[in-house]
Amino acid sequence: MSHRDLDAYLIRDEPYYLPIGEEIELFEAAYAARLPVMLKGPTGCGKTRFVQYMAWRLSRPLVIVACNEELSASDLLGRYLLEGGETRWQDGPLAIAARLGGLCYLDEVVEARQDTLVVIHPLTDDRRLLSLPSRSEAFQARADFSLIVSHNPGYQSALKELKPSTKQRFGAIDFGYPERAREIEILCHETAVSRELAERLVSIAEAGRRLKGHGLDEGISTRMLVHAGTLIRHGIGPEAACQMALVQPLTDDPELVLALSASVRVCL
Repeated sequence: MSHRDLDAYLIRDEPYYLPIGEEIELFEAAYAARLPVMLKGPTGCGKTRFVQYMAWRLSRPLVIVACNEELSASDLLGRYLLEGGETRWQDGPLAIAARLGGLCYLDEVVEARQDTLVVIHPLTDDRRLLSLPSRSEAFQARADFSLIVSHNPGYQSALKELKPSTKQRFGAIDFGYPERAREIEILCHETAVSRELAERLVSIAEAGRRLKGHGLDEGISTRMLVHAGTLIRHGIGPEAACQMALVQPLTDDPELVLALSASVRVCL
């Protein structure tokens, strides 16, 4: 891989990330020990931003894969492409990261098929080996390669759960929503709304999160709060912005919509 290939995956500017615990120290220790990492936590709590920040902090290229049930082993490893009547090999994202010595982030890994995930197993032990059967090639990942996966345990089911043989290959870091003061600070930084309004928006989120398990599968995430604050910054009234960003995306249940809407009116 050339320097041009490397540059395409480097994060040049520092992403904003406010730590909520010891996740930075834990990740750096795992990276130094060549231990693959699993990030566990609800949707929109900052897992992807954390990975972007760590890639910048470590000065390593970052390759992100959004996993889904159609993801095949070839999508990760690579395939032959036809160009001008000739075939050429194109590395997939996992092979690119392993060759560059970068971070490969498999987002919502539980969504991928189990037969696809088998290909990562040799990369997650002391072999650090990646096999490309279609090309009859196998190579050892660079020492500065790291594999990171994320998943949301709240959405796991009997049909979508990582096998123990996969989970136990990773060190895990648990993520949650930031404590109130930090979430207010994040919201102010990301949206430039006033501190008073940020406090009110976070109060709405706290009320919505109390409904998790009582009709809601997920609470109002930090990402959703940023969406609401961004709409307000662009001239939308606070109540209308909260309806669009916090209430309507979360549920279609009329009673829950009423309950969340009431929380919006009380907090604003």
